[in-house]
Amino acid sequence: MRYWKEYHMPQHLDEALGLLERYGGRATIIAGGTDLLLDLDEGRHPPVEALVDVTRIPAMHGIRREGNTIYIGAAVTHSQIEASPLLQEHATCLVESCGVIGGPQVRNVATLGGNVAHALPAADGTVSLVALGAEALVARRHPDGAITQEWHPILDLFLGPGRSAVDHSREIIVAFRFPARSALEGSAFERIMRPQGIALPILGVAARVAVTPDSDHFARVQICIGPAGPVPFRATAAERLLQGRPIAEESIEAAIAAAQEEARVRTSRHRATKEYRQEMIAVLLRRVLPKAVERARTYDANRDT
Repeated sequence: MRYWKEYHMPQHLDEALGLLERYGGRATIIAGGTDLLLDLDEGRHPPVEALVDVTRIPAMHGIRREGNTIYIGAAVTHSQIEASPLLQEHATCLVESCGVIGGPQVRNVATLGGNVAHALPAADGTVSLVALGAEALVARRHPDGAITQEWHPILDLFLGPGRSAVDHSREIIVAFRFPARSALEGSAFERIMRPQGIALPILGVAARVAVTPDSDHFARVQICIGPAGPVPFRATAAERLLQGRPIAEESIEAAIAAAQEEARVRTSRHRATKEYRQEMIAVLLRRVLPKAVERARTYDANRDT
């Protein structure tokens, strides 16, 4: 069975958007293809007229810092993220999460944009992007031919499991951005996984933490847990509870209780029971928060240039 008839490799963003318009919903974007090709083969995605390969578009590549903002192209692979000294310093949780996706062969071709576009709440790269407070740049071609590019909060791209707010018949995720790491700030990611051919996430937790100048209190906390609902879950109740509180076991345990109360975990025959995953929220937060705090306390402000 043929899953597509034509394969295009545009060199520019406007060319790719033009191809999507030409096919009128009968084409789809491909980059690494590690999800899409499996979905086509297993019938989870209907056959298409054409695939539009975006890996040769310069605007969708590169990892850079501009001022106080970090930018990552949507076609950047997980291996490139792992190897980036800039991201190792400014987005440690993202490096850690991308480093456990699939195996080396998958990470060498799978892209961060594909991780987000697939719209699964357990996607490791997505969980870290949410904790980092990331935004996504979405390009769209309008009926009059005009092309617009707009930044959206990362969580606005998710409608439900496998349901993206991005209209893939006329829109392309181009890049991501988030604030650069500042002094007294650190991040971390941990996950529990079930080996099933590839490592299947049971639960993942990412946190970005800022501590006060005396390093004794939480100044700011951003936590994402996935899967803990139909979309990536931002643990806002736990974040609010930690802000301004002493960095102590009692504070972390109170945040765990708040996160467990707010999260919407469920039993999954492929992953684990609701009760097990609920307990893993506690296990992972006890690992991630102290690790992020330690990184924040030891981060040399002189490196933040």
